[in-house]
Amino acid sequence: MHDVALVWSDATAEVHRFVVGPVENNVYVVRCRRSGEALLIDAANEHDRLLEVARHLGVRQVVETHGHWDHIQAVEAVREAGIGVWVRHEDAAMLPSYDALLEDDDIIEIGDLRIRTAHTPGHTPGSICFSLENTPVLFTGDTLFPGGPGNATFEGGDFPTIINSIEQRLFRVFSADTLIWPGHGAPSTIGTESPSLDSWVERGW
Repeated sequence: MHDVALVWSDATAEVHRFVVGPVENNVYVVRCRRSGEALLIDAANEHDRLLEVARHLGVRQVVETHGHWDHIQAVEAVREAGIGVWVRHEDAAMLPSYDALLEDDDIIEIGDLRIRTAHTPGHTPGSICFSLENTPVLFTGDTLFPGGPGNATFEGGDFPTIINSIEQRLFRVFSADTLIWPGHGAPSTIGTESPSLDSWVERGW
């Protein structure tokens, strides 16, 4: 199915990943194994392919980690297909359209699964991470990558803010074995990245 990989699973959940667009955005689908219902993270690009995957995996809802152009190119297409798009209010105006707003510490229920939001500004004012409760799975968007924070030099970005978000909302909350699945590139773990926080602060990016 168009190079869609099952990258993580347990008795209740599946996480599927595929890569789209000119800057190789990760798109994730979190699927409840019992109900077959799923949520898609970042309607980034290649809308025909994205919609085919969404239909195949039972996607009922799309959530956006933030509003940068490369993460939202398929938003209109998924809404036209009847799939609601949710985003944090600070980034809502960056999208061509949306259906609902996400708050900090919201719970999104997909079948038996519960996905919790964490507002992590710094890359954009409305950046959000999503954790799959009762699993080690954390989707960090462009907030945290292997080797450091996301770019904070774009309009609306702020380096001290993203460092604070990573330290307070991610490193202090999630255990070392938590898997981080970023908006681009390879995964990592909280335990791998957290010892480098001071060096990121020192280098300034």
